[in-house]
Amino acid sequence: CRLNQMKKLINDPNAVAAEGIEGLALAYPHIIRKLGGIQVIARKDVPVSGKVAVLTGGGSGHEPMFAAYVGRGLPDASVSGNVFAAPPSMPICRAARQIHAGRGILFLYGNYSGDLLNFDMAAEELMAEGIEVVTVRICDDVASAPRERRSERRGVAGDLFVLKVAGAAAEELLDLPAVAAAAEKANENTGTIGVALTSCTIPASGKPIFTLPDDEMELGMGLHGEPGVERGPLRRANEISEFLVKGILADLSIVSGEEVAVLINGFGATPLGELFIVFRSVHRLLKDAGISIARSYIGNYAASLDMAGASVSIMRLDEDLKRWLLAPCEGPGLVQV
Repeated sequence: CRLNQMKKLINDPNAVAAEGIEGLALAYPHIIRKLGGIQVIARKDVPVSGKVAVLTGGGSGHEPMFAAYVGRGLPDASVSGNVFAAPPSMPICRAARQIHAGRGILFLYGNYSGDLLNFDMAAEELMAEGIEVVTVRICDDVASAPRERRSERRGVAGDLFVLKVAGAAAEELLDLPAVAAAAEKANENTGTIGVALTSCTIPASGKPIFTLPDDEMELGMGLHGEPGVERGPLRRANEISEFLVKGILADLSIVSGEEVAVLINGFGATPLGELFIVFRSVHRLLKDAGISIARSYIGNYAASLDMAGASVSIMRLDEDLKRWLLAPCEGPGLVQV
């Protein structure tokens, strides 16, 4: 395709992932560095002595997920694939060896077949070398499979909560089983549902990946354009928010008196003001249900290139999850003090 057909601030449509990752590393040298080539971003001080290493990753096009969630109190490294494509096993292995500090490695990524295949291949190779690896696959997308088939669900914006919890647990110098258990606990208590208003355009093709009429929306659509659960006329933000919140609360069985964290995530092309309108609705719905919000996050945390739309993620909190979520961290895409 011709570049001017897309009106994007890029150079080569086939180099978007590589140049974006390189720019990220150049922008935050006090926090991160490239490791083993442009596909890998690691916290500046890896390997960290006495600490379980946490390795994440996935396709590009979701920035700041995954590469910008690397640093103190977060994963130790992220391996990026091309746009919407899983990272190959070879850079996963290289990154794992370089961040390993002798206490094992947690692989933490969204539940997609390509990621599963390549991370599993890397895990087998590393374990054959005597490096202990435990894997947690994030599956927070409530719309992608029923609760009884939760293991089939996709990992979407709720990845942020699981990465944050795992990073904080590792920073406490817990052992590998304990860090993995913390990640799985966050995973089990997080639900997400999204709504798409437009398609997105993969730079290498220059074409939208699906069609959606101007007056329609799709509820439950995935970050790569995977089919949702309902397509129909565009509704008001309050109505959409009610559908998303009620679906998540029912799935997680969250009831009055509980405490949660909330993420209102933009897909890349939704103005921040609209995300605040969604949060306003979500806040009211949770307050009316007797559910309190301990921490809220509003912004583009897991994008789908230039898609318009948003998702709501809710994580049920207990004492441990709340401590890990609120713990200090410093990464290009997330800073908490």
